[in-house]
Amino acid sequence: MMTIRRVRFYIYLKDVLVLSLTAFGGPQVFLAMVIDVMVRKRGYLSEKDLLELNALCMVLPGPTSTQTISAIGFRIGGPYLAYLSLLVWVFPATTLMIGTALLIDHLQANTEGALGFAKFIQPMAIGYILYAAQITIKKMIHSVEAAILMMMAAFVAFFYNSPFIFPIMLVIGGLITTHNYNKQPVIEEKSKITISWSNFALWAGVLVAAAVLGHYTRLLPVRLFENFYRNGSLIFGGGQVLVPYLYTEFVEFKSYLSSEEFLTGYAISQSIPGPTFSISSYIGALSMREWGVTGLVTGGLIAAAGIFLPGTFLIFFVIRFWDELKKYRRVRAALEGINAVSCGMLIAAAYLLFEPLENNLFNIIAIIGTYALLQFTKIPSPLIVVLGVAAGISYQWIAKGIG
Repeated sequence: MMTIRRVRFYIYLKDVLVLSLTAFGGPQVFLAMVIDVMVRKRGYLSEKDLLELNALCMVLPGPTSTQTISAIGFRIGGPYLAYLSLLVWVFPATTLMIGTALLIDHLQANTEGALGFAKFIQPMAIGYILYAAQITIKKMIHSVEAAILMMMAAFVAFFYNSPFIFPIMLVIGGLITTHNYNKQPVIEEKSKITISWSNFALWAGVLVAAAVLGHYTRLLPVRLFENFYRNGSLIFGGGQVLVPYLYTEFVEFKSYLSSEEFLTGYAISQSIPGPTFSISSYIGALSMREWGVTGLVTGGLIAAAGIFLPGTFLIFFVIRFWDELKKYRRVRAALEGINAVSCGMLIAAAYLLFEPLENNLFNIIAIIGTYALLQFTKIPSPLIVVLGVAAGISYQWIAKGIG
């Protein structure tokens, strides 16, 4: 029996590794892939349970996809498998972004047009988001009320792109749909929910300790960990919300990176699989470049630990009593509103990403072409991204030849 269980754990970790190498396009594309692999193919949990876990992770601060992977691992094999799945999930993207920082640091002085090869990657990401929105909306929107909530959330997010807006909208959406609790089937409810506070204390303890140590020691590695841990503890709404905050802190305020370096890393982070929060590794690495290669690698690993740990601690805290909490019909009814608002934010994200792009034919073709390839062909996501990079390199060569 123990051998069978271990084999199941290995298979799960292999599935997580495959996802970490193929999940392009952000958390919503990731969700569609998880449904296909872990629900339909493996049967680790039901689609309903997965969507509930994903909605729960969206309510909490931190990287939603990473928390979802950790939560599934927790359900299957407890904390040990959860932490292993976290490491497997973040390792490829973290390694790629640290490698990118090493390459940029080495070549940027003698490289012209550093963003040329990534010319089509950012508009392609919008194509992925549009495709993911279609899949997610189809799965989560089942009533007129939910559709209205989705459009209202998208409208608000268009005009108020603030990290504080996202958790507020999620809470409001959940509260609005709680009146539908009578439509939920009755499940035996416990009069009292048992809460274990250990993981909450761990999250808060690390946050306070990092802040105190950073303040008194002034050591850059400690301050970097505190910076990223704080951001990972407070950011709602995913990687697209995190990026402007990192830009403000590390480019405009602390000047650890130039604007061009940051934008280059952001473009590349959109072209690799895995968690979008992995851009933190790139920023952390370049923040410690003065310490040489060792500093670059150390900074990247510190940033990864800082950005991914708080959300993991929080999901481990909540998931222990989530099964008891969701027995309450009002809680289950609230999930409809939370899911609707999350769909609205996904629509807004596509617009907000398109807004800073040049309004030209190349970007429009990249967006429509990516969506069409995902919708009407069976070309794997990694190959589509490779085609986009190749197109960017070709365009750069042609432009240089004409010049």
